[in-house]
Amino acid sequence: MKTLYISDLDGTLLDSTPKTSEYTNAIINELLENEMVISFATARSLVTTKKVTKGLNFKYPLVVHNGTFIVDKDGEIIHKSIFNKEDSDFILNSALDKNLCPIVFSLIDEKQKFSYILENANKATNDFLDARIDDPRNRRVYSSDSLFDGEIYYFTLIGDEEKLEPLYNKFKNKYHCFYQEDMYSGEYWLEILPHNATKANAVKQLAKILGCKKIIAFGDGINDIDMFNAADECYAVENAVDSLKEIATEIIESNSKDGVAKQLEIMYTYRAKNK
Repeated sequence: MKTLYISDLDGTLLDSTPKTSEYTNAIINELLENEMVISFATARSLVTTKKVTKGLNFKYPLVVHNGTFIVDKDGEIIHKSIFNKEDSDFILNSALDKNLCPIVFSLIDEKQKFSYILENANKATNDFLDARIDDPRNRRVYSSDSLFDGEIYYFTLIGDEEKLEPLYNKFKNKYHCFYQEDMYSGEYWLEILPHNATKANAVKQLAKILGCKKIIAFGDGINDIDMFNAADECYAVENAVDSLKEIATEIIESNSKDGVAKQLEIMYTYRAKNK
């Protein structure tokens, strides 16, 4: 039975740096050469994914933006989920009414862009933007009207809990939302996606595209719960949140100890012996 092995990145495959270790790169590249179908499902874009996984040789399409897109290794969009105009306008106006600085991800002329008004950015948002200053998707705008351009597929808001939690409560039952404290900065993030944009939906679609009948997933966070529920087997790293561990097939070593790579190697060896 052809199997899709799908791993989250931050907190799962990546170490605390965050990047993939030399050990993880070597193991996964060898397994890819030996025809294991290994891919990744991440909240990141393809651009930032490639930055933190420089040693990996991508072979298969991957799930980015928490399930909004499936893209190939060159960035071509194979599958997408976007907001309708009414919903994107509602979310954006709600954020602007609170004097927040939304980072708006959209397709403009069929190219991925993220737009923002720098003058409205807080320190945490500035840190996010500074880390992406050379990103080809970077699109600084100077009026709120420009934030509404294109086909919007994702919103990111970074800041204080007291400002973001009311919006999370407003949106959580209508859209696919993630609201949590960032593991690296300690700031709160609210990410808002179309209702059907989930890792689970995208991973099932990817499995279908690749002709895989079985899904084995790896993760650490609350945004991996739906993917775990869609998988045939699911493995939580030792540093995972308790709610994910509770539904995992098994707990494996932590991200800082190359837990995913080690488990993939074990699975490959077992499969090879039992052919």
